[in-house]
Amino acid sequence: MAVDPDRMGDGECSKDYIVVYQAPTAPLINGIPTYTVQVLNTCLGQGCGGAGGGIAAVHLRCGWFSSARLVNPKVFRRLGFDDCLVNDGRPIPAGGAVSFQYANTYPYRLSVSSVSCTPPKFP
Repeated sequence: MAVDPDRMGDGECSKDYIVVYQAPTAPLINGIPTYTVQVLNTCLGQGCGGAGGGIAAVHLRCGWFSSARLVNPKVFRRLGFDDCLVNDGRPIPAGGAVSFQYANTYPYRLSVSSVSCTPPKFP
């Protein structure tokens, strides 16, 4: 199921609700291009972020990701070839986003490979 990024979803938890945006930003002083990445949870339903539940353990396909600028490993880190973890595996809240910047001579093609659905927490 494809998600229209201009419309917030209201369904059950699915990797289809995680959208990755990437855009160039000002280069480093030494001229290395930089990129800003946003990983968004576009789902607003109870099954994907309400009451403490959410879409967690977001893994992106990322090749041999590396950066000339330090990226906080709790925000984004490469675990192995073509496997990067977002937000230290913690849930991204419904309607929420995680963002980071990296520097490399070319942009990486980042796409969602898998997620885990965490159930809502009720008192």
